[in-house]
Amino acid sequence: MTAVHDEDALALEPRAPQRVRIEAAPRPVDLVAAEHAGRLFLKALGIDPDAADTPDLARTPRRFAEAFAELLSPEPFDFTTFANSEGYDELVLIRDIPVRSLCEHHLLPFTGVAHVAYLPGDSVVGLSKIPRMVDHYARRPQTQERLTVQIADALAARLQPRGIGVVVEAAHSCMTLRGARATGAMTTTSALRGILRDDARSRAEFFALAADRTR
Repeated sequence: MTAVHDEDALALEPRAPQRVRIEAAPRPVDLVAAEHAGRLFLKALGIDPDAADTPDLARTPRRFAEAFAELLSPEPFDFTTFANSEGYDELVLIRDIPVRSLCEHHLLPFTGVAHVAYLPGDSVVGLSKIPRMVDHYARRPQTQERLTVQIADALAARLQPRGIGVVVEAAHSCMTLRGARATGAMTTTSALRGILRDDARSRAEFFALAADRTR
């Protein structure tokens, strides 16, 4: 019988999943104060939610406060990674992840999709964690450029893959509903890290897959 050294036995054991808790920075939410501010905001615009002839507006300031509290409150989650035991070394891509955020300049929504890919190193990530990461950084006043970079940098730091690619496509209501009123205009941003930035063939593969509407 062949003896198995302790270090050999450890190498044969599957590595347990690694979990890192992703928390939002604590921010007190005062719904009472937000509701009061919402009521004053509407009145300043000539809309009186307390007027007898607008009963349907009576609870609008409260709904306004609750809606923005939800939109601006990132949800904590566990970022779970697993050993890349199969040695998978090709692109992992999740397309069409919903993006919902608020433009930090006008506090109007921008919505669209994110396409996120990585080239695994020693670890792979639970697939549901990538959409959660996108949502985590979207739930705050944002610019699309910053959001794209934050997603890429967060995944690179926590997963340490050989490459990261992020593309975000979104419509900004601050541009479509007001100002230029450019209905239908879409904004595309990208962030690349590692091999997907440095290697032309890998970069081209990522962009081709991200743009492929036939899949």
